[in-house]
Amino acid sequence: MKKSKSTYHGFRFPAAVISCAVRWYHRFNLSLRDIEELLLERGVTVTYESVRNWCDRFGAQFAHRAKAARGKPGSTWHLDELFVNLRGMPYVLWRAVDEHGTELDVLLQKHRDTAAAKRFFKRVLRSAPVPRTIVTDQLRSYPAAKAEIPELAGVKHVFVKAAARLNNRAENSHQPTRARERQMRGFRDPKRTQAFLCRSGPIRQHFALPRHRMNAACHRAELTACLFAWQGWTDPGSGAI
Repeated sequence: MKKSKSTYHGFRFPAAVISCAVRWYHRFNLSLRDIEELLLERGVTVTYESVRNWCDRFGAQFAHRAKAARGKPGSTWHLDELFVNLRGMPYVLWRAVDEHGTELDVLLQKHRDTAAAKRFFKRVLRSAPVPRTIVTDQLRSYPAAKAEIPELAGVKHVFVKAAARLNNRAENSHQPTRARERQMRGFRDPKRTQAFLCRSGPIRQHFALPRHRMNAACHRAELTACLFAWQGWTDPGSGAI
């Protein structure tokens, strides 16, 4: 039987180094040069362009495994939009989370109309089961788009006012994006921004535990389990950096 090539075939550095760099970049608000410096401190001499290449090559694969490993999504969707500027041009970032705050999907679009809402609904349905309830703000594009999608015809739709803080699940989920936007001094290219946010959400949430609801020992145990699972996805034979 012909032996299949390793995912890391052709790369000079071992899987442990590559997976660690990808995890750092998507988990923390670090720049590519920050990761270059952290790896140098650990005896690994690599350029920030190599780190960028690793994130482009393996980020989507690792994010897919993180999404596959988590539990079944909740039955309530919380949807919200966030305006971002890419080189001075306004874009709308659509995001859906469940009642537990788990990110279901994101989509960067130019418009905030019915067609854009419909496109986003269809995208979320490809990766999540039909919900029982959808919670949105009072943007009229949501009900108009929902009416055109047969799968969502019988789903309860709850409208809330932003001031009422009833859609905080979705609104709070934008905070890591805003923090990363500031650290990167703004997003630039739409395609790269969409790809980055699709990868960053699942990877970050895999390690972002509810620290305020755990004591120190429990948090360390849960985080160790998360790291062990990550090493299993990225390279079963590798060790931690």
